[in-house]
Amino acid sequence: MNRQTFVVVAAVVSLTTAFLSGAQTQPMGFFITSAGSGDGANLGGLAGADKQCQTLAEAAGSRGRVWRAYLSATGSGSEKPVNARDRIGTGPWYNAKGVRVAENVGDLHSDNNKLSKENSLTEKGAVVNGRGDNPNMHDILTGTQADGTLAPGPDDTTCKNWTSNGDGAAMLGHHDRQGISGPTATSWNAAHPSRGCSQENLRGTGGAGLFYCFAAK
Repeated sequence: MNRQTFVVVAAVVSLTTAFLSGAQTQPMGFFITSAGSGDGANLGGLAGADKQCQTLAEAAGSRGRVWRAYLSATGSGSEKPVNARDRIGTGPWYNAKGVRVAENVGDLHSDNNKLSKENSLTEKGAVVNGRGDNPNMHDILTGTQADGTLAPGPDDTTCKNWTSNGDGAAMLGHHDRQGISGPTATSWNAAHPSRGCSQENLRGTGGAGLFYCFAAK
């Protein structure tokens, strides 16, 4: 190998190493909670859900980031409804393995996002059980419609703003993009409503009270 060829090869190796290193060191900005509240959809409201996101992220080694739960909520009185898409920052977001799942809010709510059973990991980098696994845990709490805004309807879609473990219902997404509930079955954030808000009812439709967390900053 002459000197010129050696220099070219060395440069390519250096650039490749730098690229791979950069890909591997992207900070985690998205995960599914490895555990729910244990009290059905009673998460302690949005504040309680945000706190769980923050606690789990920091326990997994994330530092210096502000975490928010991907959950919508209804307004009351003069308060406006809260849309999940407005709570999570601007992206981009990477999972615990360094895979970019979405570039920005528009990308996240488009067909271009990379959310799937393989990529929608917990903060520990683990795959969450999906349809066909035992137990099935693919139902993820969101309270949203497909565009990330509050799911409408005459019936409750947020389990009383994430404070109920009994009455009400919540809109759910399928993290594995699979199901049998018609055209919405592949939706990661708006597949179908839950049977109720208790832990038992969430399990009954294939869930465990898990929810998505995003780094807002």
